[in-house]
Amino acid sequence: MSTTPQNGSNSMPRWDFTAIETQIDNQKKEAEGIIGEIPSLLEEGESLVASGASADDEDLIWLEGFLRHADLLTGLLDQLFSHAYCTYSIETGNSQRVKALNMLEAMTVPLRSYFSRSRKILQDILKGRNLPADDKGVKGLVSAAPSGGLIPDLEYFIQREVNEAAYQMSPELEELASDLQRSAGDAWGRLQGSLSSEMSAEWNSVTHERKTLVELRNLAYDPRRWVRKKAYALELMLWEQNKQTFAAAINGVKGNSLTVYERRGYEDFLQPSILSNRISRKTLDALIGAMEKGLPRFRRYLKAKAAYLGIPKLGFYDIFAPIGDHSRRYSYDEARDHIIDLFNGFSADLGNFARTAFDRNWIDAEPRAGKVGGAYMTDFPLSEEARIMANFDGSFSALSTLAHELGHGYHSHKLEGYRYLNRGYPMTLAETASTFCETIVYNAAIDGAAKEERPALIEGLLMENTQVIVDILSRFYFERELFTRRKEGEVSSDELCEIMIDAQKKTYGDSLDAEELHPYMWAVKGHYYSVDLAFYNYPYAFGQLFAMGLYAQFRKDPEGFPARYEQVLKNTGLMSAVDVCAASGFDIESESFWTEGLEMLEPFVRQFEEDAPGLSGSGE
Repeated sequence: MSTTPQNGSNSMPRWDFTAIETQIDNQKKEAEGIIGEIPSLLEEGESLVASGASADDEDLIWLEGFLRHADLLTGLLDQLFSHAYCTYSIETGNSQRVKALNMLEAMTVPLRSYFSRSRKILQDILKGRNLPADDKGVKGLVSAAPSGGLIPDLEYFIQREVNEAAYQMSPELEELASDLQRSAGDAWGRLQGSLSSEMSAEWNSVTHERKTLVELRNLAYDPRRWVRKKAYALELMLWEQNKQTFAAAINGVKGNSLTVYERRGYEDFLQPSILSNRISRKTLDALIGAMEKGLPRFRRYLKAKAAYLGIPKLGFYDIFAPIGDHSRRYSYDEARDHIIDLFNGFSADLGNFARTAFDRNWIDAEPRAGKVGGAYMTDFPLSEEARIMANFDGSFSALSTLAHELGHGYHSHKLEGYRYLNRGYPMTLAETASTFCETIVYNAAIDGAAKEERPALIEGLLMENTQVIVDILSRFYFERELFTRRKEGEVSSDELCEIMIDAQKKTYGDSLDAEELHPYMWAVKGHYYSVDLAFYNYPYAFGQLFAMGLYAQFRKDPEGFPARYEQVLKNTGLMSAVDVCAASGFDIESESFWTEGLEMLEPFVRQFEEDAPGLSGSGE
């Protein structure tokens, strides 16, 4: 299942699962066995706490056993899902791959209700020992447990479970909510996904050529303005024709979420996101405040981009228009060697990891029929290996994407040897290593670029950051207002468009033509239609700015920084995001921390502005 590229060739590898697949069937049987044992284990725990078993430490013996099952099951399921999704994503037309993925999903359906019961038992254990349900109570529980077991190792996991139990309905209601979500909130999400994937419009009235919605949106990157504008107009027409359906779907999802949030006793609709991302409300306020203060810098960049394109002001369809010339192409082997060299310039450890990933065919790089688009990294914790899917086309963007995904792999590599339950990290920290590695590549490219290549590279960096800061802030504003209004009743499609336009005006300001914004961005973004992904986007801004702040520290201390950086990655599953950063000397509850990260972009914006007058064109 692999091909190995030769030096100087353009051949690209495919994944090698030979060693992993020898164990998959046994691992699946082992996971099924553990899941089958959990109900009796839970009944035992419930009986113990009901009889007051803390006096003989039977509760701790039970907890130790349950955690051992949960930890191993976590590793097994991560391994099985990684293999199932990887093999599906390179053969999407293979019905057996789809079936294997569906069977795994069905096998794990009961786990949500099982873990709601285990959290209730944990609460009762603390009550039985007269311990508070906070960090001091959990520390008391840990101090009573035998050393060398799982309980001391999993202290932070236990604390998270206790915290989640505080916002949990009875196990019976949690099970009901889980069952209903599949036929309610999740069904609305599936409707949005299936309908948007089927929509298309006539592109050429003579040939009757049609373009799908995805194809129309991809034309936002076309160098010809008339093409971008036409695609934008047709896209808006499609959303307009189906707006009532999408409005019903988004109201259904948010109504589902609000009902469950109220039943669980959350303070407001932001609290679930704050807790799952392991940050404080003060952190979120500081991040949003810094993003707001950084908006003028991005507006300067967008105005300079209009000058490059030779137009008075950008329309929404101009945001991704290409600038300048960076047409250099890389063979896969050139990209491989370049990335390894740059990573070695940071640390030998990072460089060695990248070399291992390339040498052992952990990367499936070849674009081909039946393979999903884009790129991702997934971890195989039992094998202590990673797999990266890419669609390498020789562009600089494809090279930087490889570096990004290798960063994800390196993050997982730094967590090897930890308990499986200690390897999970929140979305706020999930993009740290990937963005950091991408930043290494981008800065090296800009520093070494010829004069004619530099504007395109700088613009690529600024365009990406504009999406992560400006556009994500507009999405945050929109979702916050949507939740607020949905509490009072359903929100019409026209209101949804008004909220989105208002959010875009607040963030993009006068850098975009107010008559050419995107009122249907609420219908575009699939994460709005997921019950489990409310306020999905701001963690990307967190990750981007955090990685940029780390890179600034590296520039100041290239010798001493790599060791601190490794420790940051190792701590991501063991502490809250606030504590991870504090342990490395960063105060993410302070707005100044985030503004310092944004300051890194100022030289690039200034350079882009200085170069703009000499590179104007019609953009037609």
